[in-house]
Amino acid sequence: QVQLVESGGGLVQSGGSLRLSCAASGIIFSVYDMGWYRQAPGKQRELVAHIASYGNTQYADSVKGRFTISRENAKSTVYLQMDSLKPEDTAVYYCNRNGLPFWAWGQGTQVTVSA
Repeated sequence: QVQLVESGGGLVQSGGSLRLSCAASGIIFSVYDMGWYRQAPGKQRELVAHIASYGNTQYADSVKGRFTISRENAKSTVYLQMDSLKPEDTAVYYCNRNGLPFWAWGQGTQVTVSA
């Protein structure tokens, strides 16, 4: 059974930085494309960044140039470095595979950016 555990969120001022981590278990992590998603109150969950098994990355336009996704296969962990944070980045952040079918979602980690 796949388990995803996100961490690293918190409260930060506009312009600040956070680094999120997602530890995966129950899978051969290295073969999967992984993604970071977020869901703001009253909005649908959206994909903000994904990284292929071989390392190629892509980003949503809203975070391009500010967020960096990376992975460490030996630790079955995917990271999201978030810089120049804006209040509109406030959301619960989740990781999952990039594409269907999704695994069971973890609890997510709350990111709150104050103006």
